[in-house]
Amino acid sequence: MVIACFIQGVYLMELDRQEQRTEENGLAPKWWKPFKYKQTQTLVDERDNSIYGAVLEWDRSAALSELILMRPSGAPRAILVLRGTLLKSPTIRRDLQDDLRFLAWESLKGSVRFHGALETLRLMVDKFGSNNVCIGGHSLGAGFALQVGKALAKHGIFVECHLFNPPSVSLAMSLRSIGEKAGFLWKKIKGGLPSKGEVSVDGEEKVSTNGNEMKKWVPYLYVNNNDYICCYYTHSAGLGTSGDINSEKTSMINDQGEIVAKLFVTMSKGPQKFLEAHGLEQWWSDGMELQQALHHSKLINRQLSSLYTTPRSIKS
Repeated sequence: MVIACFIQGVYLMELDRQEQRTEENGLAPKWWKPFKYKQTQTLVDERDNSIYGAVLEWDRSAALSELILMRPSGAPRAILVLRGTLLKSPTIRRDLQDDLRFLAWESLKGSVRFHGALETLRLMVDKFGSNNVCIGGHSLGAGFALQVGKALAKHGIFVECHLFNPPSVSLAMSLRSIGEKAGFLWKKIKGGLPSKGEVSVDGEEKVSTNGNEMKKWVPYLYVNNNDYICCYYTHSAGLGTSGDINSEKTSMINDQGEIVAKLFVTMSKGPQKFLEAHGLEQWWSDGMELQQALHHSKLINRQLSSLYTTPRSIKS
């Protein structure tokens, strides 16, 4: 809930900039100051000078002024938060450009925002240590957060990652699914033909039993089934059936029985209309309830599959 509030603050940072509000009358600081955090860095898109992210750090002085002697358990020393798309003329062009990038390629690595966020998170880890920082994002920002976190995980750096309404719809994914179905059909046809030797036509990436260190990174996903932008994450790895609903949270498990992500899904009585279902407000509302939806996710398994293989040598 706190991280969702911080992300809302980043949205307002850009709106404050557009409305030329100052630090004294700006709306953004009200979303992190009550939690005793302070803004120490702003991430700016060099293409249009829009603000797309910020670094917030624990404000020890502010905490001591209210006799708070220690950081709450689990609260990060510093957090990188990334906003999603803003449908405002000063920034909509660049936001939609990255939206279309993901839609076409299911990747955001070519964006200046990806490189800016990755470099910022690296510096935060160098300063505070990976156990003391985390990253969070909403919508498009969640897409960046997932790919930045994954990039560091490939280097053996595991940073806590919170993804609100992460994008799951892409043309690349749809085309790949068609290819998988065609491959499965071809495999069945081949299986019915006489053969001198066993032929493998399974094109899926094999999961290695080595490189166990790469399996420790477990992102947290928060989705609403009424939000068509992120609902694909609740599709199972098999036939799309859901598991028993008996817990507030669920772990996504790959074919080897390893936890690859933790998924939180709003109850059916949550926001039903798309704009509300995709919004941030639901994640800090008092009436929010979560439920377990499934044990497997085809999409998250695909997106994190490279973390289960033996890593190549990494250049520093």
